[in-house]
Formats: sequence, C-alpha cells, structure tokens
Amino acid sequence: MNEVLTQSIDLVVPFWKPVEWSSFDVVKKVRNQVKPNKVGHSGTLDPFAEGVLVLCIGGKTKESGKIMALRKEYVGTIQLGIKTDTLDSTGAIIDESNVPLLNINNVRAVLNTFIGDGFQVPPMYSAIKRNGIPLYKLARKGITVKRDPRAIKIYDIELLNLEDNKIMFRVECGKGTYIRTLAEDIAKKLNTCGHLIQLSRTKVGNFSKTDSIQIENINEWISTIV
Repeated sequence: MNEVLTQSIDLVVPFWKPVEWSSFDVVKKVRNQVKPNKVGHSGTLDPFAEGVLVLCIGGKTKESGKIMALRKEYVGTIQLGIKTDTLDSTGAIIDESNVPLLNINNVRAVLNTFIGDGFQVPPMYSAIKRNGIPLYKLARKGITVKRDPRAIKIYDIELLNLEDNKIMFRVECGKGTYIRTLAEDIAKKLNTCGHLIQLSRTKVGNFSKTDSIQIENINEWISTIV
C-alpha cells in the first residue's frame, strides 16, 4: 500500500532516477504521495540515463535555481565509430566512421583539452525552446535549426576505461553541459564519430547515490517524514 503524506513540508531530497524514467516521471511519482505540496526537479536527466535527481518540495521549490547551478558529476560510455540523431543509444544511426588505433595516452590527452571554460552547441534533441517550441519536437519532425554555442565549464575529466572502441569516462562539469554533445565532441577530436551508450549522474553538488532515495523505497521514505 502506498504511503501518502497530507501535511505541508519543505524539503530538498535527492532521488535516484532509474533508466527509462523521465525526470517528470519521478516528479509525478513523488508529487502523488506528498500532496498537496508542490514538487519540482532541479535539472533534467535524459530518460536513457540514470542518476541523482534532486527534487525540491513545498517552499523549497524556490531554491531549484540554486541547486541547478551546482556542479555535477557524470560517468558515461562513448561508442566510437557510430553516430545517432539523438547522440545516444535511443536514436537512429545516421553516420558510421572508421576508428583510428587509440591508446590510453592519446585518449587522455584529448580528454584533457576539454578542461576549463569552453563553448558547446546544444543538441537538437533537447528541451531548449525556439519560438516557444522545444527543439526535440522540431527534431522529431526532421527539422534542424541553428543553435548558438553556450558557455560551459569542465572542472575535471578522467578516462576510466578504453576497450573495444568504447571510452568510459568521468566528468565534473558546470550548469548547462550536455554530456551527449561532449561525447560527440570527444569522438570528433579522435577523428571519428560517436554516441553515448551509457550515462549516470553520480553527483549534484554534495548529493550522491548513497544519499539518494530509490524509487522503490519511496514508502519507507514517506514514513520517516510523517
């Protein structure tokens, strides 16, 4: 039986978003059980990804902007040699390219070039709006529009594994960084193409997986705040 909270609360709570759930799916699940409190998230996580999704509840929804500005850490895996229209594993293949012979040293050298302040062109499959319409809705109709580069910051990036034309990496970045685009840009600098096949958001500020509530444990969490 689902626990339902009926009292007013003001909380900032990290949840662990499962793969295939949208960020709004998590918000809706929590909202249904903490009525009449408002619930909002502080940074979208793509459905194909898993990871820390910080929810702001009640009066804390006013703090979502502050939390959105926190540093974030991701662990991702790039499949080199294949590009998709969404830049991740959910999309259709639109290009294939030979992958040059790589070694740990030259991949690390390329990754290090991304550290610091930089610019990034947002992907078409994103929630950024053009004339009030999210870009992903245009992309689904086969429409591509010009996107202006946006300032981003990469604080740290680390190679975790290189095997079978796959690069597993960890990155710590600032607000507004698209890891799918970062993966594509890494592949380009390695003279090939690529797309993201796995992504986990492991930290938002000081919130980590160990702090996060699993969706299947939401009733236990509700019982602790009643």
